Amino acid sequence: MHQSTEPAAQAPAVDPFVRVRGAREHNLRGVDVDIPRDALTVFTGVSGSGKSSLAFGTLYAEAQRRYFESVAPYARRLIHQIGAPKVDSITGLPPAVSLEQRRSSPGSRSSVGTVTLLSNSLRMLFSRAGTYPPGAGRLDSDAFSPNTAAGACPSCHGLGSIHRTSEELLVPEPELSIRQGAVAAWPGAWQGKNLRDILEVLGYDVDAPWRSLAAKDREWILFTEEQPVVTVHPVRDADRIQRPYQGTYMSAQHYVMRTFSDSKSATLRARAERFLTDSPCPVCEGRRLRPEALAVTFAGRTIAELAALPLTALDSVLADGPATAPLGNEAARVLAEDLRSRIGPVVELGLGYLSLDRTAPTLSAGELQRLRLATQLRSGLFGVVYVLDEPSAGLHPADTEALLGVLDRLKAAGNTVFVVEHHLDVVRHADWLVDVGPLAGEHGGRVLYSGPPQELAGVAESATARHLFAARGPGRVRAVREATGRVRLDGVHRHNLRGVEVEFPLGVFTAVTGVSGSGKSTLVGQVLAREVGERLAQPQFPVRRLVEVDQKPIGRTPRSNLATYTGLFDVVRKLFTAAPQARARGWKAGRFSFNVPGGRCETCQGEGFVSVELLFLPRTYAPCPECGGARYNTETLDVRYEGLNIAEVLALTVESATAFFAEVPAAARSLRALEDIGLGYLRLGQPATELSGGEAQRIKLATELQRQRRDHTLYVLDEPTTGLHPADVRVLLGQLHGLVDAGHSVVVVEHDMEVVAGADWVIDLGPGGGADGGRIVATGAPAEVAAAGVGRTAGYLARVLGQEPGREAGREARQT
Repeated sequence: MHQSTEPAAQAPAVDPFVRVRGAREHNLRGVDVDIPRDALTVFTGVSGSGKSSLAFGTLYAEAQRRYFESVAPYARRLIHQIGAPKVDSITGLPPAVSLEQRRSSPGSRSSVGTVTLLSNSLRMLFSRAGTYPPGAGRLDSDAFSPNTAAGACPSCHGLGSIHRTSEELLVPEPELSIRQGAVAAWPGAWQGKNLRDILEVLGYDVDAPWRSLAAKDREWILFTEEQPVVTVHPVRDADRIQRPYQGTYMSAQHYVMRTFSDSKSATLRARAERFLTDSPCPVCEGRRLRPEALAVTFAGRTIAELAALPLTALDSVLADGPATAPLGNEAARVLAEDLRSRIGPVVELGLGYLSLDRTAPTLSAGELQRLRLATQLRSGLFGVVYVLDEPSAGLHPADTEALLGVLDRLKAAGNTVFVVEHHLDVVRHADWLVDVGPLAGEHGGRVLYSGPPQELAGVAESATARHLFAARGPGRVRAVREATGRVRLDGVHRHNLRGVEVEFPLGVFTAVTGVSGSGKSTLVGQVLAREVGERLAQPQFPVRRLVEVDQKPIGRTPRSNLATYTGLFDVVRKLFTAAPQARARGWKAGRFSFNVPGGRCETCQGEGFVSVELLFLPRTYAPCPECGGARYNTETLDVRYEGLNIAEVLALTVESATAFFAEVPAAARSLRALEDIGLGYLRLGQPATELSGGEAQRIKLATELQRQRRDHTLYVLDEPTTGLHPADVRVLLGQLHGLVDAGHSVVVVEHDMEVVAGADWVIDLGPGGGADGGRIVATGAPAEVAAAGVGRTAGYLARVLGQEPGREAGREARQT
């Protein structure tokens, strides 16, 4: 490792460095590194190199462990503890605050207001300084929350909407008979046949077209709450006897509502949701609160109206609001000023377009992390280590500049800031770099350099150095491809898109750009994808398939992993089933699944670990004492394929497995696709819960690439470079451009100007976010958009292309 020498000076009384010795977490190879306190340190390296293992898995984990050691044993049981990291020693480490991009999705009751705690302040404002109707008693702040019994509308329980269905949804093809499946909402197979048989016993005509049935009969069949029990005599098949049975009728509405609310199956719930619509609650009209809370106003508006405003607009109302409060109400002024001071950091981080009632599940991981970061700016903490996970994720370059200012303020307040980051502007801004590599997985895990950014240029092994110090200048403009067709969208109205008209060219690589909240994901992920999906059935439509590749997890539990998602596990289990030991025992493929009884270890039920209950301490986890983490029982592990048992195969990296399964075409194709897209460092059995959003997206793309489709396909990707080192971005782009060269179309929502510069066509939205966005600012080839100088993207794009903004470069970009 190249370790920059410390300045020659008299040794201070307190060591100013955090010193790590012998870090071995995940793929780290006994790392020794010294990192200065009270500085902005950026951890860099290719995806999977070990930088997060050092920053989060070692430094943050050890800081948390030490803090919990100082807490009383009884209190410790109330706190989720992080296990002790594998490290010999760490000195000079202050307490730490982690701001990670959480893998799990927050609940629907979580919102911008609850994440930032701004809702608490707004409720207090209404409670203490609101204008009440004459004679009304003052309400506690809880009465203004839709998440409490005191405040929630009793009709919708504070959700603001209710699920409803209709005859049109339940019976989409009324020309069919009940026997032909007119009631599409009913289940298939035996369950659906059972309901049809019961109706026939009840005397309904199941062979007449649905539309010919009497209105009162259609109403009862679909919506009755009655559940009559009748004796059903099934039609006897020639080869088996079917005895009469007692059947209970359930209406289509009852079945859909019960499935949607009670089913544990995500697939069944998703199917049921197709037959439901969300409509505003008729009692609260979608405002989620009781009437007495909605009767209180501030500055002439209810709390629901203020919560629906963009934060920038809410700030303006609060600036003028105290003047309208009852005479002499000092509480209004103090509470409004406090609320404005809390809104300021959120707006500064480029999130002023959000409203307090925006639900958390609709936010990106980057938006959630920045909201928590804004909250930390108000905390007043000093002397702590902030550990941030790619805070620039989802940020336009213009918003990244504001982020750098926030990081500087955290440091200036007397804190140490550790950032895991790929964005080169953030890397250049650092006081200190820790570069991990040189490659991913078992080929990484070493600290190549620790020191000031400029000295990284001398480290030949560093992939970061090759991109950080690459020369910029003219000659970056590539020959753009000609479109083979177009998809036109007219009069688009959705969220902040207002009457947008735009054409997406086909047969090319299109990048959709714009600041955060400008409407990119709405236009591409919701409008374009939906429109193309509806047109696929049209014979003359040039696109034959639509593939949407998002960053949602490939599974929500550790039982889902890379091998199961890609289908590779099915191939592996068949290979083991064919092994001599398995054939001799008559074992089937299920024997080699850790999700079902039989071959799995029953002590841990195939989890690989067991929970340990300790008095006064929180539950902790340890490797299973029976299988040692292998997940299978001893008999199953006796079966070997090419010298390895099933657990050892799942422990292979994609790179190692590619060589191991080279002679198995069904496995080799999947593995080659994963390796080609830069995921060779992942283990086959890597749990889905350990994968980042970017890794999940690339796994989905690799799964699609291995199918080798020839029909013209439109690939839609939302920020595919999130979480990727510039070296990994090049690998991914090679695959995406390969799809276009093969005759397909690719549309990406993207902030990385290097990616945008290499596109064939750019659609720039803005000019701002939220209410200030939702319009097409410019369209054209990258050089044209950069040259036009219109909007906030042009200048950054011009810098990457090595041209001056506003200078003509061929045709002028099309502006709207």
